[in-house]
Amino acid sequence: MAISSNLNVLLLQIRKPEDPMRMNEVGAFADSIDLMPNQIITADLIHSPPTKLELKNADLILIGGAGDYSVPKGGQWLERALDTMRSLYAKRKPVFASCWGFQAMAAALGGSVDTVSHLAELGTIELTVTLEGKSDPIFGYLGSNFWAHVGHHDTVIQLPEHAIRLACTSLVPNHAFKMPDAPLYCTQFHSELTKDLLIQRLSTYPEYTEEIVGIPLDEFVLKLRETPEANNLIRRFAQHIFQS
Repeated sequence: MAISSNLNVLLLQIRKPEDPMRMNEVGAFADSIDLMPNQIITADLIHSPPTKLELKNADLILIGGAGDYSVPKGGQWLERALDTMRSLYAKRKPVFASCWGFQAMAAALGGSVDTVSHLAELGTIELTVTLEGKSDPIFGYLGSNFWAHVGHHDTVIQLPEHAIRLACTSLVPNHAFKMPDAPLYCTQFHSELTKDLLIQRLSTYPEYTEEIVGIPLDEFVLKLRETPEANNLIRRFAQHIFQS
């Protein structure tokens, strides 16, 4: 069952204004909850931060991100962005955060993020659902294992206190978490990306593939696969929050 198109959905981005993948990200998140891109309001945490009214009026907040910005490297913008994350948690706003959003939310709530080269991941990777994840209303349907699209240099080394770990890979223990006292889910992997959308992004940043996996893009894309179970996560989250 699709969620209501009357929901006020706000996507928080962190991308350079000229980033060609800005609208790609909007479309990806829109598809993940069966909306049109023009039904999603966007704000950029660096260049056009959301107003207090936009945050207040949002029924559902999605958080994405891009490799141009790093939580460990920081910048003058970082503390303001983390303050926004803390505010969302304090107000118990429904939030689903992906990739950079996962890292930033973890840092905002007291976890730690670091750039560890041997923990970088890229591609369609098999994840394992934790024991807590198997009993979770959002992750529980995934079974013991599922495939998802992953791409990150930075890694969440330690989750926030009281966070519930939901998924891991063979390389990275912390790939998804939720907070037990808020409608807040965060994933390092990209549940919003289909195979085609991932290829579009990798084609835009071809150096990323060479840097992390050391092979040309045209060879690497042959290793990718569809990830229907992961692609349904945000939809399940929204249905759980707004139709339960």
